[in-house]
Amino acid sequence: MAGFLHDVGQITVPAEVLAKPGKLSPIAYQLVQGHAQAGYDVLKGVKFPWPVAEVALQHHERMDGSGYPQCLKGDEILLEARVMAVADVIEAMASHRPYRAALGLARALEEITRGRATRYDGAVVDACLRLFREKGYSIPA
Repeated sequence: MAGFLHDVGQITVPAEVLAKPGKLSPIAYQLVQGHAQAGYDVLKGVKFPWPVAEVALQHHERMDGSGYPQCLKGDEILLEARVMAVADVIEAMASHRPYRAALGLARALEEITRGRATRYDGAVVDACLRLFREKGYSIPA
């Protein structure tokens, strides 16, 4: 459920910003960063048996504290959000976006490997790599 809803806050970001090719201005980047809080605000009143609203809020947090919106570190980040962070990076990099062509699964796996234990949870990265490299998982078209 969190996978389907984690980016719902993007409804608050102007389409021109989400589809803009190239580097975003600092103000546009702040608008994009606001989607995590906006998603939490939309979802926090809905009763789920899982922490869906919190995952929406935390899915851009990074293990080293370099993420947003709260600059959480390590175990301050919900495990579900750490899983979503890795899944979101894989899906975003491997898929086509209006502002760039798909970078491919290999580059996405390189990114999470490079960020293992610094930006992304090491155990989550390891599980993700096993799914793709050993279990033959592929991203659904």
